[in-house]
Amino acid sequence: MFRPIALFIGTRYTRAKRRNHYISFISLTSMIGLGLGVLAMIVVLSVMNGFQKEMSTRILGMVPHATLSAEQPLADWNAVAEVAKRNPQVTGAAPFAELEGMFSYRGIMQPIQINGVDPAQEQQVSIIGQHMVQGRLDDLRPGEFGVIIGEVTARRFRLNVGDKLTLIVPEVSSAAGGITPRMQRLNVVGVFKVGAELDGSLALISIADASSIQRFAPQQVQSVRVALKDLYQAPQVSAAIAASLGTGYKANDWTHTQGSLFSAMKMEKTMIGLLLLLIIAVAAFNIIATLVMVVADKRSDIAILRTLGATPWQIMSTFMVQGTVIGSIGTLIGGVLGVVVALNVSGWVAWLERVSGTHILSSDVYYINNLPSDLQAGDVLLICGAALLMSFLATLYPAWRASRTQPAEALRYD
Repeated sequence: MFRPIALFIGTRYTRAKRRNHYISFISLTSMIGLGLGVLAMIVVLSVMNGFQKEMSTRILGMVPHATLSAEQPLADWNAVAEVAKRNPQVTGAAPFAELEGMFSYRGIMQPIQINGVDPAQEQQVSIIGQHMVQGRLDDLRPGEFGVIIGEVTARRFRLNVGDKLTLIVPEVSSAAGGITPRMQRLNVVGVFKVGAELDGSLALISIADASSIQRFAPQQVQSVRVALKDLYQAPQVSAAIAASLGTGYKANDWTHTQGSLFSAMKMEKTMIGLLLLLIIAVAAFNIIATLVMVVADKRSDIAILRTLGATPWQIMSTFMVQGTVIGSIGTLIGGVLGVVVALNVSGWVAWLERVSGTHILSSDVYYINNLPSDLQAGDVLLICGAALLMSFLATLYPAWRASRTQPAEALRYD
């Protein structure tokens, strides 16, 4: 069967046992180093994807994807919600209010963000109902001024269901300074835990009670909260809905409140990926060293091939094939092992915690108690492609040196 001479000789050099065992050892370490680099990149990026997915699910499942409001409080929020639901990206809509204030309990103060919600509609736009550890969302009844607080807030104040605390909100007035504090006594009716910083900075009250604190007329609400299928389309979708409502309406979305957090996470993933890419670069330099020594070891063979009619391009291609085979095998091994580890790392870490009796990730510190992993095919292809490209580029200089070998000079002392 016909095979190109460069492919035949290049693969033969890769399989053959060399006289110089040191060269074989360097070739093996290059392959192992490349595989470890690919393995590390796949696993680390998968874990970072897992953390990002967990944070997206927990934080963006609690904060509004987008809100629609007007210059004046909305008297008929259902009409606005109906217009929003006509957009195919919208999965739900509910009345919403947002207040900034302070919690006060036995002389201890804490800044807090208060969300006014309708328990009957909130399930469409929030995951809060799935993360209640005490009480129920339906316990927020209009006129009773009940409040659902986060687990961190409850632990900080040592509160339980049935306890009372004071909410202090600023109110514009005609007094000196223009702002006076307004106090409202609240009853704790529930505690939630989503495993994010919102457990210590967010609380929920009834939308009717929020409107009362804001001194709105009955049935008036501050805004309408909408949930979307694709979170990353929130700016475009919310702007389109606001435009369809007419003049006087404006839209806000999660990128204004939480966008910096996810931008920082994306930047962190990029920088760690670039740093881990250095491992692959080191393995690529080992391939260069391996091929340089192989070229020096095979000078006589190269000279004989040249005298038999092999062209410089064929000689160059021979060593490019050899280096590419080393890189391909290392990338394949690292890719397969990386996928296997990324798919099972969460279970292995959980097993290690059970066996050792220690918690590697404590929910009190990291907000989650497991190691998440989200393997993405795009990351695997990008990593393996980068490894193959760097392996190929590493072959160019040694192969070029081999093609410059002069037969007469190489055979002079043989």
